[in-house]
Amino acid sequence: QFRADVAISAGRIVAIGNLAGRSAQRTIDVSNQVIAPGFIDLHSHADKGLVSSDALRRAAPNLATQGITTVVINQDGRGPASIAAQRRDMEKLGVGLNVIQMIGHGTIRRAAMKDGYRRAANKIEIDEMRRLIRAGMDDGAFGITAGLEYVPGRWSTPAEMKTLIGQLAPYQGVYVVHERSSGSRPMWYFPSQDNPAQPSMIDNLQELIEIEAATGVTIVATHIKARGVDFWGSSRLMIDMISKAREKGAHLFADQYAYNTSGSDGRIVLIPKWLKTRLETAKPAAKKNLLPAELLEQGLADEKIAADLRRDIYYEMMRRGGGDHIVIVEHVKADYVGKTLSQLATINKCNEVEMAIRLQLQGDRTRPGGARLRGFSMSEKDVEALAAMPWTATSTDAGIALPGDGPVHPRFYGAFPRKIRRFALDRKIISLEEAIRVSTSLPAGILQLEGRGVVRLGAHADLVVFDPQRIHDRADAFKPHQYSEGISYVLIGGELIVEKERLLGNLTGQVLTRTGARAAGSK
Repeated sequence: QFRADVAISAGRIVAIGNLAGRSAQRTIDVSNQVIAPGFIDLHSHADKGLVSSDALRRAAPNLATQGITTVVINQDGRGPASIAAQRRDMEKLGVGLNVIQMIGHGTIRRAAMKDGYRRAANKIEIDEMRRLIRAGMDDGAFGITAGLEYVPGRWSTPAEMKTLIGQLAPYQGVYVVHERSSGSRPMWYFPSQDNPAQPSMIDNLQELIEIEAATGVTIVATHIKARGVDFWGSSRLMIDMISKAREKGAHLFADQYAYNTSGSDGRIVLIPKWLKTRLETAKPAAKKNLLPAELLEQGLADEKIAADLRRDIYYEMMRRGGGDHIVIVEHVKADYVGKTLSQLATINKCNEVEMAIRLQLQGDRTRPGGARLRGFSMSEKDVEALAAMPWTATSTDAGIALPGDGPVHPRFYGAFPRKIRRFALDRKIISLEEAIRVSTSLPAGILQLEGRGVVRLGAHADLVVFDPQRIHDRADAFKPHQYSEGISYVLIGGELIVEKERLLGNLTGQVLTRTGARAAGSK
């Protein structure tokens, strides 16, 4: 850190230092505050909001007020069929943030395989996906995202992914991958019906290391985590694997929203989704369109189904953090709100599985699960360990939200200020300078963004000014629609989008294009 004035002209930084006596059209006094590069969100779901008919939504209030100036969209293998058409739509409407487009692996897999994606792709299909990747890159995409825990990516093979990711090498593109599993097994796995031989997060990392070694393509293990009680503590092995690969020259990185709770909206359901299909198969003549509570009652009346239900409810609880870490956020019984599943089980003199069943039967019978729950599925020690790594960039894994929207994860409003406040200023797990670096120049280097992610002469004037005494995230599980505080000013291309902590609503963002070779020092 050092004290200096910053001068901006025509969207660029033109002077840094003691500029006393120099004239300007406007001077902003930010004494005792920090001037940093604008934050770059490596994993953003802002894409839908950025093409909304609502100009306020396109201004991305929850993201801009965090200090975010650039978002990387089309995550988890999702995205449009045409990168060029998406770009045209955003440029026509106007967007509040800079945008980096990615190609969705799931999108091109569906295009190549149609409805037959529940298997490995054949050579003809892979060749078609390769063609679609080249077309997307030629249209300006920065790389590929994949959702290997989701449909249709979960049926891809490592060989398929290696071939496809290799197409990025001539473009020096980036591969951002949602893991096949973030714990011991994928989120779609249930012990009552699935083969236990499923990939873990460790298997996923090994696949990425091998793909990087074969292709040389920069890879980001996105929203990295160790989810599930049986997987807590695994960050040590994950860190060791990534660090050793990087020591050998691998361009391997991660990004992280630094919370110990996952899931976008806190609507986790402990009752397995297979129940409806199983009942319809077992009793085809049974009444259709039953309420969730009625489905559960029917399932419990069948001895075999009931045993499988209880087994899978317990498993779902444990991968969501266990009864001590599952909190009731909404329930028809007001005194349940704020208590954990374990606390309610004790109060009601039953075990935690039975308490999960009672939430459905005695709660909102029309709502899956009967209540809104938030699971704290990660250990805070793992979150801290991963946050401390110099190769872990900050991200939100969040879309654009407005206060009138439904429930969202607190990260939608607070991910970047939280990294600074909680992990740097309060807990001192990393320094303030490091918290800024992993939110700015690190992602800029990964993406090879020239003149962004830094405060230096000639750089783009994408800047955030914050008060280190006041910066903090306010959003939580119960009141997620709360803007962060302490972000005083945000500029994109030298134009204010946040002034005195107030969103201006200016649509000054650009859809960025790839330029330059691999950024020096991005490793």
